[in-house]
Amino acid sequence: MQKPKSSSVTEKPSIPARTRPKAATKQPTGKAAPGRRPRIPYTKAEIHEIFRRFSIQRPEPKGELEHVNPFTLVVAVALSAQATDVGVNKATRALFAAADTPEKMLALGEDKVRDYIKTIGLYRNKAKNVIALSQKLVDEFGGEVPRTREELVTLPGVGRKTANVVMSMAFGEPTLAVDTHVFRIGNRLRIAPGKTPDEVEQAFLRIIPKEYLFHAHHWLILHGRYCCKARKPECERCVIADICKSPEKTVDVPAPLVELPV
Repeated sequence: MQKPKSSSVTEKPSIPARTRPKAATKQPTGKAAPGRRPRIPYTKAEIHEIFRRFSIQRPEPKGELEHVNPFTLVVAVALSAQATDVGVNKATRALFAAADTPEKMLALGEDKVRDYIKTIGLYRNKAKNVIALSQKLVDEFGGEVPRTREELVTLPGVGRKTANVVMSMAFGEPTLAVDTHVFRIGNRLRIAPGKTPDEVEQAFLRIIPKEYLFHAHHWLILHGRYCCKARKPECERCVIADICKSPEKTVDVPAPLVELPV
């Protein structure tokens, strides 16, 4: 009896569905998908502890720009762009002694304003803005500084950051102004990451406990100015060193919770 010829094609045995290997899944890269908020490496308890320690370190933080009323505050903050608070204060002491209202500033005139602030960067353009915002305050707001962000940002030389500072310091509103220090801390510590100041602001506002929001702006600025410095963070002096998740951190032991000299 002749044996049947074997086929040149061998059939693969079928694999039951339950034992078939799963399709490979794409591993997470750590980057947030478009439209999603980036995840931060802190628990709610850790975030609360960070701001609790800031509150012990500086119970009543103060802004360092010298001013005598909401108008001089608006001018001082507008002048502080790309300048230090120390430099602005040196220039504005004499300026505000001569003109502490929009009407007096207009009477002083752009040339004299420029002479007062010529030690500040971009002083020519800033002098124009000071006169322009003074004119707008007189023409449209009765010489009074408006209390809302929407109105404040219509003033020449006033952006969202300046408006937030004025709302907080002049009118007691719990806002968060993002300057270079706050922006750096948000990204360096990976606590409020963002590509723009607005993104960092919104990220901080989502996580800062409500009871700490009013002073958070000053705590973050002072922490960045005197401890978490741009060139080299002074981690050995940091009160949140053991909680911090920054790749740049050099120590884990927190410093004693005392008021730092400024």
